[in-house]
Amino acid sequence: MPGDLMMWILIVSELLVFGAGLAGFMAVRLTDPAGFAAAQDQLHRGAAGINTLLLVTSGLFAALAVVAAEANRTKRTRGFLALAALMGICFLVIKSSEYADLAEMGFGTETHPFFMFYYLLTGFHAAHVVAGIVLFVVVGWNCSPAGVEMGAAFWHMVDLVWVLLIPVIYLLR
Repeated sequence: MPGDLMMWILIVSELLVFGAGLAGFMAVRLTDPAGFAAAQDQLHRGAAGINTLLLVTSGLFAALAVVAAEANRTKRTRGFLALAALMGICFLVIKSSEYADLAEMGFGTETHPFFMFYYLLTGFHAAHVVAGIVLFVVVGWNCSPAGVEMGAAFWHMVDLVWVLLIPVIYLLR
């Protein structure tokens, strides 16, 4: 496997945490499928779709940054990292807007178990988006191929988690 062993340990541990959260969400949904479906109808599926496109596109930019770093193209590497980070920032703006709309409608963590899991899982994911953006800034500082590769690996984990969250939280009934 490419990259640092500790980054892979972090990635696997984070995937396990998200997996446990999703398993808990699905288990609790079995106790109240109608309530979960009604709560799910309050979400902004269109915004989630746009956010999916943003994160997948940012993953492409992260991969292109790795290629550029390996070719010692510092300016190009930083450009791709900046584009990936910008997509992450756009994701956070849209997610914040969704949170604000739900809060305005009175949906908080104590409204229904669905919303507790929704805010927990998507908020934890958003924290990882922030960490990934910071990581892009850090690895973009010197643009070493190994550093950029580790940053991209972390970002791909963030993408993967979102691709798993979308169907479970927004789509499955």
